[in-house]
Amino acid sequence: MDAAAAIETLPAGGHPTRLWHRLPDGRVQCDVCPRACRLREGQRGFCFVRAGQADAIVLTTYGRSSGFCIDPIEKKPLDHFLPGTATLSFGTAGCNLGCRFCQNWDISTSREWDTLADAASPAAIATTAERLGCRSVAFTYNDPVIFLEYAVDVAAACRERGIASVAVTAGYATPAARSALFATMDAANVDLKGFDDETYRTVCLARLAPVLDTLEATAAAGRTWLEITTLLIPGLNDSSAEIEALTRWIADHLGPSVPLHFTAFHPDHRMRDRPPTPATTLARARAIGLGNGLRYVYTGNIHDPVGQTTSCHGCGERLIGRDGYRITSWSLTGHGSCGRCGEVCPGVFEAVPGTWGPHRQAIRIGGAPDGLG
Repeated sequence: MDAAAAIETLPAGGHPTRLWHRLPDGRVQCDVCPRACRLREGQRGFCFVRAGQADAIVLTTYGRSSGFCIDPIEKKPLDHFLPGTATLSFGTAGCNLGCRFCQNWDISTSREWDTLADAASPAAIATTAERLGCRSVAFTYNDPVIFLEYAVDVAAACRERGIASVAVTAGYATPAARSALFATMDAANVDLKGFDDETYRTVCLARLAPVLDTLEATAAAGRTWLEITTLLIPGLNDSSAEIEALTRWIADHLGPSVPLHFTAFHPDHRMRDRPPTPATTLARARAIGLGNGLRYVYTGNIHDPVGQTTSCHGCGERLIGRDGYRITSWSLTGHGSCGRCGEVCPGVFEAVPGTWGPHRQAIRIGGAPDGLG
């Protein structure tokens, strides 16, 4: 995609990047996502944060965040990765999709440098996460694909301190970028926005196929714990036929053990003309997914303890009871086996769950409190 319309005044400096190449006409092409933005000096790509500078592509948001917050890991959402623990969450600015329904539009569409109020080095983020007892750092609020180099460096600093790294992403990346990102991620939740390419093209300004490629490649590699989220929007992607196709594809291409989260839409950004998702729609979608052989299908953004409970696929025992982001019961033994029948529940579990609960806590790197409250 040509980025001629994305000319902006480029601030001094920028972090070097590798995934780009020069074109015969003097422009440089970004090779991080399928848009393949072609930039001249001073131009920004669609994502706003990768820009042409000194005959190369630089990342203009390296070391700068739109804010840090301690969240429950279940909010990402991840239900099979260190349940009950706290994750230090942050994002930057910009996005390589243009979803009309974006729930974080103030960050993803930001063109104001004031959005990036918090500066933090990779080492400072890892040190803070360790000091505050966070088991992981989550790259979220906007997509880590576009701040790839920053995310990879933070993940490396976290690994040195035994802190896990989590990517919350739309998966819209080239093979080279997704390999570089997911090689450093311990867990990921990929946002599958539906199962219709026309919806992706007209509502998200992207395409479906690269996202499916990311899902298949990540599942096949087996290094990164993978979960999927689909936001169900009334009249857009909530038909039984589309949910049938989506869940059958996951079962056939990724396997029955990849957790799938169906979450409720709330009117926002440029899609305020549609109603919130009814709870009955989420229940229907969950039933379809289970009927197509998926073992772990969850509901989100609503109060639904039944739809948020993890059950053993062997004997039906309730393994993890949940009410929202709060764990209400725990029947796993060891590191993920059913206490009744011994069947292994896929995921990354410890002997006991964390106790962080549903609350959130905003922090400032360098001025954070001494402990979690």
